[in-house]
Amino acid sequence: MNGGDASGAVEAQYIRRHHRHQPKENQCASALVKHIKAPVHLVWSLVRRFDQPQKYKPFVSRCVVNGESGEPEIGSVREVNVKSGLPATTSTEMLELLDDEEHILGIKIVGGDHRLKNYSSIMTVHPEVIDGRPGTLVIESFVVDVPDGNTKDETCYFVKALIKCNLKSLADVSERMAVQDRVEPINRF
Repeated sequence: MNGGDASGAVEAQYIRRHHRHQPKENQCASALVKHIKAPVHLVWSLVRRFDQPQKYKPFVSRCVVNGESGEPEIGSVREVNVKSGLPATTSTEMLELLDDEEHILGIKIVGGDHRLKNYSSIMTVHPEVIDGRPGTLVIESFVVDVPDGNTKDETCYFVKALIKCNLKSLADVSERMAVQDRVEPINRF
């Protein structure tokens, strides 16, 4: 976690409340935190789009939600195409939780040509104030099996690197949107 003791306590409280993974012996789990200089409604508008993760996830080239004609709902399944450079080309993912009131998204990987077996993640989005302006605290946690031939540390390192990249991209896109939305008062004297 980053920030001072007060923000660390707030982050820990949110993690205890929403990010309760129960890793088994052959699994690793972790939680990552990102502070974004954009209001929570902008950040959530990107995060909640189960059908369009490519809006901010740089490793996703395409996403198709199976059998959907409208808004994705709990139980919806998406087929994600992964850009080259990663040890995968596809991932099949199910929407486990979508709470627009509490700003919680839960996803479980149910297939694909990768080694992330029994992967489950929870992402929460919380309002905060950053430099006197509306900001957002984003927490993403996960649990995943440790593949044969890898250690817990190696597996956690790999998944955390992917999530950090996604969270940085989410911050970049959200902050760009916030700047475009912002109307600054002009003082003329």
